[in-house]
Amino acid sequence: MQNARTVDRDELAPFAEAFERTHERLWRALLAYAGDPEVASDAAAEAYAQAVRRGVAIVDIDAWVWRAAFRIAAGELSRRRREAPPVDAPDVASVEGALGGSAEALELLDALGQVSDRQRRVLVLRYVGGYSAVEIARLLDTSAGSVRVSLLRARRTLRSLLEDHDA
Repeated sequence: MQNARTVDRDELAPFAEAFERTHERLWRALLAYAGDPEVASDAAAEAYAQAVRRGVAIVDIDAWVWRAAFRIAAGELSRRRREAPPVDAPDVASVEGALGGSAEALELLDALGQVSDRQRRVLVLRYVGGYSAVEIARLLDTSAGSVRVSLLRARRTLRSLLEDHDA
């Protein structure tokens, strides 16, 4: 068993501020990525908990938490795929309330479930998270060019899917 260290209130302040600043947007991004409110909640909570455990070793709390949360969510989705039959798209019904139930949001979520995992991740980080291609590249440990290509392909796929749905 690990020795628990005592954390004083001053040490927690930056993490509490990061939580207030980013949690809602992070949770929505994880929900759009995973299509499951439980995965979104668990990944966000675990990322913040891990950040607090790491303490002052983290230089940029926001970036660290976003990167960790997406990795945690991806790991959970991968674990679920190994244990259950594959699911082509996020469960739209399970997130209807979280997205306000608008038809457009549900159509978009359904379309997001049809793009590749990588494309969904870069789309969500860009348009929900508000990160630039360079920042996404840093979060995903890849190049900005690779992120731009993924974004281009993902937007083309989404456009096609959404146009097919309108027709």
